[in-house]
Parts: sequence; C-alpha cells; structure tokens
Amino acid sequence: MPLNRRTFLGTSAAAGAGVAIAGGSAVPAAAHGHGHGHGHGRPPKRYSFTVMGTTDLHGNVFNWDYFTDKEFDDKDHNDVGLAKISTLVNQVRQEKGRANTLMIDAGDTIQGTQLSYYYAKIDPITAKRGPVHPMAQAMNAIGYDAAALGNHEFNYGIPVLRKFEEQCDFPLLGANALDAKTLRPAFAPYVIKKMRTPHGRDVKVAILGLTNPGIAIWDKANVSGKMVFPGLEEQAAKFVPRLRSMGADVVIVSAHSGNSGTSSYGDQIPYVENAAGLVAEQVPGIDAILVGHAHLEIPEYFVENKQTGKKVVLSEPLKWGQRLTLFDFDLVWEKGRWVVEQAGSQVLNSNTVAEDRKITRLLADEHKKVVAYVNQVIGTSTAAMTTAEAAWKDEPIIDLINVVQAETVKAALAGGAYAALPVLSQASCFSRTAQIPAGDVTIKDAAGLYPFENTLEARLLTGAQLKDYLEFSARYYVQTAAGVPVDTAKLTNAGNTPDYNYDAVSGLTYEIDIAKPNGSRIVNLSFEGKPIDAAAQFVLAVNNYRASGGGNFPHVAGAKQLWANSEEIRNTIIAWVQAKGSVDGAQFASVDWRLTREGTPVF
Repeated sequence: MPLNRRTFLGTSAAAGAGVAIAGGSAVPAAAHGHGHGHGHGRPPKRYSFTVMGTTDLHGNVFNWDYFTDKEFDDKDHNDVGLAKISTLVNQVRQEKGRANTLMIDAGDTIQGTQLSYYYAKIDPITAKRGPVHPMAQAMNAIGYDAAALGNHEFNYGIPVLRKFEEQCDFPLLGANALDAKTLRPAFAPYVIKKMRTPHGRDVKVAILGLTNPGIAIWDKANVSGKMVFPGLEEQAAKFVPRLRSMGADVVIVSAHSGNSGTSSYGDQIPYVENAAGLVAEQVPGIDAILVGHAHLEIPEYFVENKQTGKKVVLSEPLKWGQRLTLFDFDLVWEKGRWVVEQAGSQVLNSNTVAEDRKITRLLADEHKKVVAYVNQVIGTSTAAMTTAEAAWKDEPIIDLINVVQAETVKAALAGGAYAALPVLSQASCFSRTAQIPAGDVTIKDAAGLYPFENTLEARLLTGAQLKDYLEFSARYYVQTAAGVPVDTAKLTNAGNTPDYNYDAVSGLTYEIDIAKPNGSRIVNLSFEGKPIDAAAQFVLAVNNYRASGGGNFPHVAGAKQLWANSEEIRNTIIAWVQAKGSVDGAQFASVDWRLTREGTPVF
C-alpha cells in the first residue's frame, strides 16, 4: 500500500511546511562525498535530490485527442498526458529514492481538452455531490507536491478553481494572485518541503508559485473586483528573502510565465507576460525556475543574477505532458548549512514510455463518458469541409465560424444603439486538420474547428482601423515576387507568426498582394462593392484573446466594447449547428479575400 500523502501532509502547517515522506531513503552515491577536506581530514557531507516538473498540462490525462477521437499523434510523434508522465515519475523515483524527489507543476491544468471541459461545464465539479476533477485525481495519484496557478485556471470562474483547489492533495500556489480588497495572497504563495538527509539536518526546499498578470485582462469577467495580479519580479523580490530568512536552503520558483521577457499583448499588460528570465536576473536567492505558459521546450538554460553573479537554472518541459523536466541539485554541508554546489536540468520525453495503468484505470469511466459526449450527433452537413488549405484560401469552414459569430453579435445588438451598423467577423485557421464531414456532424467535429476556449465580443472600429488590422494580419505571408513559384509549405508563418495570429475578416472583400512588402499588401478593400469609407463605423465580432490584445493587433484592444459574453465560441458553434439541424455551405460560403501578386490571383 502506498503511503497516504494526506495523512503525512495533514499535519503540516497551512503556511506551507511540508513533510517529506521518509522511510527506505536510498542515499545517492554523491551523498558519500569526496573532495574539499573539511578540517580533521573528513570528507564533507553531501546530499543530492531531484525536482520533477510539468507545465501546461491543459486537461491531458490520456494519450488521446478528443477532437479526432483517436490516439494523439503529431509530426514528431510526441505523446501527451499524465498517464505517460506518471510512468516517467515512477522511474525517476525508483532510481533516486522517492524521499529524494519532489514533483511540481507550473500551471494551466484544468482547461484545454474536452475531458477538462466536461467536468467544468457538463458534469461540473461544483455541483452538489459533484465529481472529483480528473486532473485532481491523476495529480493526487502521481503525488504532486505543489502546482502554480496558470492563467487558464481562471477560465471557468473562481468557484470551479476553488473546488479544484479543494480536491487537490497539494497546494495551488500564486504569490502574485492577491485579494482585490485586502491585497493579501488569495492562494498559498509558497510551500516548504523538508528532504531527509543521511546527515542529521534536513534540507529545506521552498517552492514559490507565480502566475501571469495577464489574467486581469484575459479573464476580466471572472476576476474583476475580486483579484489583482501584480508583476512576477516584484512579488518574487518580496518573498524570496522571506523564504531564505525562514531557513530555506534551496529556493525553486514555479512560474506560469515564459522566459523571453516579451509580451504578445503589446502595452495592454502593465507587467511583462514572459518574465521568468527577468525574475532570475533581478531577484537574488533563487536556485531554479520551472517555466510555463509559452509552450516551448527548454531543457536547460542558465541566467546570471545581476546582483550576485550566481547562475540560475531554468527549464520548461513541453506542453500537455509531452516532457518531464528534471532539476538535479547537489548540495554540500558548509559552515553549518546546506549550500547548492551545482544545479542542472534536462527533459525526458513521454513518448519513450507506456501509460501508467494505475492512472488509466483510475479514470477509465471519466474517459468513456467524455468520448460518448463528443461523439453525440448534433446535425448534418450537405458537403465535407476542411481547413487543409484555409491558411491561404478563403474556405467555407472558416466562413462557418464567421457566420456563427456575426449572427450571434447581430442578435445581441438588435434593438440597441448600434443595431444598424454592419457586423464583420474575424476568424483564424486554428487547426489545419479540422473537418466537418458530409453527413452526420458530431460535437467533436464542431468543437475541433475551435480548439481554444475563447469567448465572443463586439468592438467598434472604423474603415481605416480595419485596413490597418488587415495589413497587420497579412504579415503572416512570406513576401513572394510575381512569377516565382509558390510553395504553400513555405508561404505562411512569416516571422514565426502562428496560424492563430492570422485573421481572415468576413463581411468585406479584399486582396492580399504577397509580392508587396508588409504594410502595403491590402488591395481593393471594399464594403458592399464600393471602396471602404475610412471614417465609416463597423462592428467587429472578435474573440476575447484578440480583443484583449492577444497577438498585438492594432486598434482592437483599445476599441469600444459594445458587447461580450462568457459562452465559449465553440459551444456557440455547437448550439448553432444543433438549432439549424443542417450545415449547408452554399448558404454562407463566399470568397471574400484572396492572395494575389500584381493583380493576378495566386490560387
């Protein structure tokens, strides 16, 4: 029988003094020590331990794609999910001795798959006698010690997050998630774990959790007036010295924040969105940072602290449980305390192992329920539609998103001051593998069109602003001179622009001249057959990510908000298909934009 972590941790103070599970502690070879003779010719005392980390799990337990209803696969044959991570964790614990390991996460846990959606919205964990969230069940079974809050933790509102927190056997940390009234942390800022060493004195390991200030904007509807989110550096500067004075020998930060020091939100956020590197550089006393949020893979990266010159190790494991970070710490006993002699990191790939049967058996029922849910038929389609070429052609499947959004906004504004204005809509090709089949359409088909949990807004823009918006969007294409052959594999994603940051706007007609430089590509921009009036006002149906500055598109974040709701766009699409009963592209598909070179269409 594995030891019950709750009985061990139940005795620890709420402030965070954890108790490492002792018993059968394997002493790593390094613990026997060599080198540095300390007086009396005795070798110094040494101890090594490992901290494992995941991030951006986004509701993935199984190696399964609920949108395609089959095993997850991508071009690099990555695997996903906590069931795979669990196998890696078991291997590491076996090798190092469980008592010499900790397990942490850097946030974005309860949003992202239909599995996590189902237990937030369809069979919610907040219901009276409601279920236990599958992510809580899996993480408890694996034995996490702490997890930082991600911005997506707030997507379903604070009650769902608080219920999830209650269901976890480990703390959710957020030193910069403050109660709006008291300005005190609304969640545990840190936890302190004790590692039992063979040398008498325990090693005290502090884990400080930091989340993303962007929550204040992206989930404004859920957090406004309730919580505020100051910058990562200022909160780290406050807590790290405190943790050191409490006797922490090692300080690890779990930060739901990328490493780059940039923001995809322009000046919308008063703090840097991807601040993990800055925290390492500016706040002395940190040994390692588990990085999240950016969905990048960083096996090992060192940042020098400006004040102390000390190197801080950073690592970010790839999203969805594709990688597990291992931080290895070697400590030496010096002048009556433990000192980190060296620290390094690496990532393990979850595609090298099988799923842990303990986890898949634990959640087999939940998985079955969700598979049945996504396979419910909600309507029919007269023809097959796909996004295979939607990144460079105006395809009916993207028109479907736009018609649903435009109709929803029109209905919302009906009878009001803005009811007479034309409604335009923006959409991106989020996935190049989405399809609506001919015949029966299921929830998974409709949801696969819109894999993100974005909600819908209406913003007021002028004709001139829309032209700027489209010019900005058109940067997505690689400049290609007239007459040169066009290779679609090399045409898109210029300047590393992701597919989700290229918007097609419906309700206007225009050409994108890819032979021209950025900023002068939009040609023949018309509304209802006439050149657009720069001063005319339009309503743009836009997702909340874009409306709040995501992708840093011009004008939209500062534009007047006419309406917003908290219903996910993908569920609006599902409801639309259910209400219509049939999807007929002939009723809404139209070619509003095309790629040209000097007036000649590319396709």
